[in-house]
Amino acid sequence: MATKYIIGTLVGSFGIAYVCDTTVSDKKIFGGTVCKIATDKEWFQATDAKFQAWPRTAGPPVIMNPISRQNFIVKNP
Repeated sequence: MATKYIIGTLVGSFGIAYVCDTTVSDKKIFGGTVCKIATDKEWFQATDAKFQAWPRTAGPPVIMNPISRQNFIVKNP
């Protein structure tokens, strides 16, 4: 009996969260516009060309830890 109330409440809360997110971010009820960088294809192509032009060097794979901002080299066991 309680399970259907819990599931119903979870589904309802996700629905309300989705509607609020869509209203605030897509409909922009508080104003604002989408930045030019996100919609400009020319900017995207120039940025992609820049990233592809960077030299790549071979080395061991690295895992970044965003919490401590340290790089750790992955060693094979």
